[in-house]
Amino acid sequence: MKTFVVAEIASNWEGSLSKAQKLIVESKKAGADAVKFQMWRAKDLYDENHPNWNEIKKSELTFDKIKKIKKFADQKKIELFCSAFYPETVNFLQSLNVKRYKIASRTCLLKDPFSMEILKLKARTKKPIIISMGMGGNKKQIKKIFSLNHVTFCYCISEYPTAFNKIQWNEIKKYDGFSDHTLGIIAPIIFALLKKQQGIKRIIIEKHVKLKNSRGPDASSSINTSDLAEMISVIRKIEGLKI
Repeated sequence: MKTFVVAEIASNWEGSLSKAQKLIVESKKAGADAVKFQMWRAKDLYDENHPNWNEIKKSELTFDKIKKIKKFADQKKIELFCSAFYPETVNFLQSLNVKRYKIASRTCLLKDPFSMEILKLKARTKKPIIISMGMGGNKKQIKKIFSLNHVTFCYCISEYPTAFNKIQWNEIKKYDGFSDHTLGIIAPIIFALLKKQQGIKRIIIEKHVKLKNSRGPDASSSINTSDLAEMISVIRKIEGLKI
């Protein structure tokens, strides 16, 4: 079994290129296969009267910044890809030669501006797609849109953080991906062991990561990179088990 581990940086870079670079370096050192960022415009997803508007706006990832971050990730030899929330981002990310795309849970609801357009644009790239549907959505419709892509659906509960006892382990067995928002590293390790027992050849685990003492918007549902390293170390051992 091979586990593709994604260090989800999300907004934990806090608008700082130096923090983004440090997260990339530490995620690579921890053994992650890829780092993931999110490209959205605050005005599309939030009201300007939101109590955390300034903090949210600061984490908005511009084309110039993602270009610099992608170049840095390439230099460190770790894959970088994104969740893209508005049409121009897909074309720009294509110019950066990203290998795959993520579809966020909220995009599957088709309620955000450009949701359907984003789905179709990503489908046209014919690149691998990772999809979380923690908020719901029409899975049959999503599958039809991505009929020409290699798709991995991730088990996901869109609560930040997610209580461990809310995970439905009989349901999670149906998925080859897990976008985990629980605190700690136990849930993804159990998932990896279950998939190993099922004889699955390739799985995806996505985990939010942060720098120590981070106070970013996603920090409450993220683990430190030292915990990420421990999680990956255990998962690699599980991969090698003879069951």
